[in-house]
Amino acid sequence: MTDAIPLWVFAVIILIFLSGYMAFRAMLAERKLDQQFIEREGQIYMDRIHEDKLRRESENEQQRSN
Repeated sequence: MTDAIPLWVFAVIILIFLSGYMAFRAMLAERKLDQQFIEREGQIYMDRIHEDKLRRESENEQQRSN
């Protein structure tokens, strides 16, 4: 009986693993949010490029017609 491991040791070990699992889940959620932000900003950038291209094409057509 004196050689038995106290119950609190098992509780601490379980809590360590639980903490690691929660940290891993938080890391995945953070990575997902970062990816969504990057995609949103990339789409805004691509929209600006497209709008600028259309603007330049319309300016070129106006210059040719004059």
